[in-house]
Amino acid sequence: MTADVVGCMWRKPWVIPFLAEAREVAGLRRVVRMHLDHWGLPELVDAAQLCVTELVTNVITHVGAGTPTTLAFSMRGTRLRLEVSDRDTRALPTLLSAADEAERGRGMSIVDAVAERWGVILRGGSKITWCELATALTAHDGHVASPQVARAEAVLTLYCGWDAPAPYRHDRLSSEVAQQATIDVIADILHWLRAHGCDPDEALERAQARFEGGG
Repeated sequence: MTADVVGCMWRKPWVIPFLAEAREVAGLRRVVRMHLDHWGLPELVDAAQLCVTELVTNVITHVGAGTPTTLAFSMRGTRLRLEVSDRDTRALPTLLSAADEAERGRGMSIVDAVAERWGVILRGGSKITWCELATALTAHDGHVASPQVARAEAVLTLYCGWDAPAPYRHDRLSSEVAQQATIDVIADILHWLRAHGCDPDEALERAQARFEGGG
C-alpha cells in the first residue's frame, strides 16, 4: 500500500423504510451520521442531515403524516446521493419563489442551496426525490486525503513490506487486508508501550479522544 494508492473503501448502498412522521426525523439523522462516519465522510454529515430533514418534512407536509417512505444512500461516482421515495406521484417537490416560500416553507430551497444537484423521478406508482452532495473524493472507492491518513499509509507500508499491485485492487478483500494490518500495528504498539512501563489503556483513551476531536 502506498500513499498515492487510495482505492480501498467499499461503500455499500443502504435503504431504510419508515413512516413519514415528525418523531422519525431525529432517528434518521442519527442513522445518517453513523453511516457517513462509517464511510469515512464525516464532513458531509451536517449537509446530509439537513437534506434528509427537509425531504422527509416535505413528504409529511405535502403527502401526509404516516406515509410509507424510504430513505436510500449510495455513491454516484464521487458524489453522495440520497433518495427519499413515497407512493404519491401527484405532490411533486418544486422550487418556490421568495414570496411563495414565505407562505409555504423553504424546504426545497434549502436542499437546492446545500446539494450540488437534485431532482424528481416518477417510477411506476412511486416518486423519488433525490439530491447529490459533492465530496472531496477523487475516486468513488477512495478516501478523503488528510495528513493523518497519509502517515498511517506510510506506517503500514513499512510495517508490512507490502508492495501494492498496480493497479491496486479496489475490492473488499484489499480493504480487509489493510484493516487486519492496521489491527496488527495497533496491537504491537500496545505491546511496546507495556514493555516500556506505559499504560496501554491510557494510550488508547488518549488516541480515541484525539481521533474523535479530528486531531
